[in-house]
Amino acid sequence: MATETNKLSVERRTSFGKGAARKIRAVDKIPAVLYGHGTDPVHVTLPGHETMLIVRRANSILELDIEGTQALALVKDIQRDPVRQIIEHIDLIVVRAGERVEVEVPVHIEGESYPGTIHVLETSTLLLEVLATDIPQNVVVSIEGLEEGAQLSASDVKLPEGAVLITDPEILVVNISLPRGEVEAEPTEAAETPAAE
Repeated sequence: MATETNKLSVERRTSFGKGAARKIRAVDKIPAVLYGHGTDPVHVTLPGHETMLIVRRANSILELDIEGTQALALVKDIQRDPVRQIIEHIDLIVVRAGERVEVEVPVHIEGESYPGTIHVLETSTLLLEVLATDIPQNVVVSIEGLEEGAQLSASDVKLPEGAVLITDPEILVVNISLPRGEVEAEPTEAAETPAAE
């Protein structure tokens, strides 16, 4: 499923600095800057609640109405307060229809490995080159029925149509193993068997 385009009406901002940013956040808005494609940075104010809901999803694309001017933007970076986790600032990068971008896409596990085994997600995101207007929300890795010792690398992950893998194809994504306690328990049980007889 590709990332949805989210429409937001935003305002240009002319006041800068920490004090100005605090005032913006006090009225449930988020300071942001839009840049890219050789254009001058545009400082804007985003609606707080709407924006927070949108950026929960990775690689959100925003269709901005900047006081009548339209722009398409990708959320590039979100700065949060380390204690309260509120959004302090957002960096947006201008994208154009038909343009390809490199983005980190989350890996989603599907299915169950062989009974008694566990899976470890070794790599949680993959770097892909995709159309800016068609960014997948995740890539899916099926572990259905995989047995102990099975390993899936980035090259084993089925990519959405048109996506190109930038991450090293040899990097380990999923490892299937036995729970550590079970592996250690086997020799102990074998040693106890003669004493029991």
